[in-house]
Amino acid sequence: MMAAVKCKNTSLEKLVFAEMKKRGIRFKKHCDDLPGSPDVALPQIKKAIFIDGDFWHGYRYPVWQNKITSPFWRKKIETNRLRDRRNFRKLRRLGWQVMRIWGHDIKKSPAKTFQRIDDFVSR
Repeated sequence: MMAAVKCKNTSLEKLVFAEMKKRGIRFKKHCDDLPGSPDVALPQIKKAIFIDGDFWHGYRYPVWQNKITSPFWRKKIETNRLRDRRNFRKLRRLGWQVMRIWGHDIKKSPAKTFQRIDDFVSR
């Protein structure tokens, strides 16, 4: 079942990639040589962007964690959250700035999300 879950080039990632290309922002996709393999890496300015699904990465997890009855899924999400925090810290220690984009933000207000990306890249 888990093999069916895509972790690279998801529809949300493709949307962000296309918009960044349209705006003339040069970037690397899924940079495997950095902690956490950021979905978008801008090595020349040391900035990384992660495009994360709400469920898999536990958006507002403390609010809904009690609804998960399966110990497997609870452990899976908690492990993902821990790994994300660790990777973000590692990147920051290496001098990188990190931005996380949640899936619901892209769906709810893409224009606002792309403006946040522009602001992040240009500062």
